[in-house]
Amino acid sequence: MSYDISEGAAYAVLYTVLAGFSLLAILAAGYCGTSPMLHKLGIIMRPTAGSEEEVKKEAGSADFFLAARNSAGARAIALSFFASGMGAWVVYGSTEMGANPNLSWLGVLGYSGASAFPAIIICMIGPRIRAITGEEAFCTTDFGLVRYGRLMQLSIAAISVFYMFIYLVSEMTSISNVYGLIVGLDTFSDDTVKYTTSIAISLAVFTWFYTSVAGLPASIVTDKFQAYLMFGLVFILLIVACSNSENQVSKEEFAVASNWTLDGLAAAVTLFIAIACAEMFNQGNWQRVWAAKSVPDMRKGFAWGSLLVFLLMMFFGIMGMLAYANDPDAYDNWEKFAYLAFFDLLAPLNTFFHVLVLIIVTALAASSVDTLQTAIASMFSSDLIRFGLSDNASRFVTRFILVLINIPAVILSSKRFDVIGLFLVADLVCGTAVLPVFLGLMTEDYGFIPAPTELGAFLGIVSGIAAVLVNGKIIGFNEAVNSITGETIATGPFSYFWLTNSSECALCGTTTMVTFIVVPLVAGFFTLVFSKLDVMVRGDRAREPIFKMAQPEIEAKNYNLAEKEGVEKDGSEGSVENVDKANLVVMAADVDEEEAVEPESVEENAAQSVEAGA
Repeated sequence: MSYDISEGAAYAVLYTVLAGFSLLAILAAGYCGTSPMLHKLGIIMRPTAGSEEEVKKEAGSADFFLAARNSAGARAIALSFFASGMGAWVVYGSTEMGANPNLSWLGVLGYSGASAFPAIIICMIGPRIRAITGEEAFCTTDFGLVRYGRLMQLSIAAISVFYMFIYLVSEMTSISNVYGLIVGLDTFSDDTVKYTTSIAISLAVFTWFYTSVAGLPASIVTDKFQAYLMFGLVFILLIVACSNSENQVSKEEFAVASNWTLDGLAAAVTLFIAIACAEMFNQGNWQRVWAAKSVPDMRKGFAWGSLLVFLLMMFFGIMGMLAYANDPDAYDNWEKFAYLAFFDLLAPLNTFFHVLVLIIVTALAASSVDTLQTAIASMFSSDLIRFGLSDNASRFVTRFILVLINIPAVILSSKRFDVIGLFLVADLVCGTAVLPVFLGLMTEDYGFIPAPTELGAFLGIVSGIAAVLVNGKIIGFNEAVNSITGETIATGPFSYFWLTNSSECALCGTTTMVTFIVVPLVAGFFTLVFSKLDVMVRGDRAREPIFKMAQPEIEAKNYNLAEKEGVEKDGSEGSVENVDKANLVVMAADVDEEEAVEPESVEENAAQSVEAGA
């Protein structure tokens, strides 16, 4: 591959695009005024309820800075989910599926559908999560606290931070490698680390700056414009790349790349489970549940966002198939790599279109990185707000947390780990916890099936981790080795988390597929088993948090545990304030045993705890 962009020109593109997003964020924060024109253009987000004075006060609060509560319509949610979910990694992911004839259509459809599927899940369970947790929540760590207790809150936080940090490293690695390729550097050589690391640092600094200035509202606003930018540029690339004579293939040539295989089916199954598990711990998605103006806005937004994600992933996947059809021998002989197939199609194009690619990749990476930064920060900062830290102090702590997050992410991105491999590790970790956490949507016993307890859910996560180790032991796995470089990544029983089972691709093979099927099921099964045993041994105490809170009346107020007036449980009508009857929370307050009536369900237990705390 050869391109005509110099390092200096690439820097100019990078800084121009990032500076533009930073300016947009400053406008979104209202630092340049709040004219009606800015509102009309969708640049400024404001809370929807209350008088003008109340709106201004709320818009300047740390809560709005971190949550953008009740301010985003369906279009904003759709574009934000699309832009923030589609990072720079997409130029590698489904492209690799398409350029591998053993995966082909099912691999591409699987990756595209799997990437879109989490939004559909959130459409279904988002309103109930928000109703259970309350209107003052920020993300699913709050769900863990309200439904279970502090232990599960911290468990969810740890897994979420791990996943989002890996995602952050992957984004920085991806954009660094793309810039390196476009300027003609060997991204496998240690001599080019300085340049690629400078790209990651630039991305981290600019996104840190504008998320520190304007928080989640700026992230959502920039996501919208990044999405519009991507639509236009991807359409141009589609037309130009496919019309170029060097990229055109015959029907017979395309048939070589166009296959329906069992390997592709196995990869598709793996992808659906892996991505669904992981994205349930992407707090950037869940932030938008509380940012939505209403339940209909939230559901429509995630539904449309899901469709947009599917279409973009299909675009890159089909580009991979075209690249393989154009030169199958080079891919079969490893002269070309499947994950770089998109760039093989770009090589014949002139410099102008290479610049467009850099703009697209920068927009993709920035939209994901700013979302991840605000999501991680909000997980730590929400408790600071609830327990009395001032707005200015909360913002300062948030900015400091973002610095602490970005520094190790940049350092790890310089190591150039395989992006898909990094995601697989995080996906499997999330797979150990997804059912223990979200079985918490059960708030009443169903016959002999108990509503999960906090201890049961925590032991379910431990069981999921044990299932991974047992899987590795059964197949005799004791060393993770990079199939391309031959480098040993990790050794010992925990090395199986890297899932280097196939030399064909990171996601390939029935062994990896079976692991992703077994681990969540084992974790979910033992969550219910341990919860049943917990209730049998500890009785009603099992329904309470393991670590009781010291100030129940404050917790009840802060986490909106009081019974709320509402309409239909599914929240299909009106604003989110009217969702659910809201007596669907577990005990989050200390109840004197002498005063408490023996509860028959989790809901009654919660109501009693709140009344006692009040």
